[in-house]
Amino acid sequence: MASTTKKVLRMTFNNAAGSAVTITLPQPKEDLTAAGIEAVMDQIIAKNIFLTAGGELISKRDVKIVDTTTNDLFD
Repeated sequence: MASTTKKVLRMTFNNAAGSAVTITLPQPKEDLTAAGIEAVMDQIIAKNIFLTAGGELISKRDVKIVDTTTNDLFD
């Protein structure tokens, strides 16, 4: 039985239409802090880097580091 582990950083924003927009980044650094991630999210909003179908990103909604382990049961 083989297993793989993956980590991703999920930053979720609210757009102008009120919908959630998630940006997912693979392999986040181990030393990330909530304050550091929130500062980057603030920059993304302030610089208006992304435009979604529901308009620009206007606020932070959530941030998570997701750690997933997959066990392959069939070889």
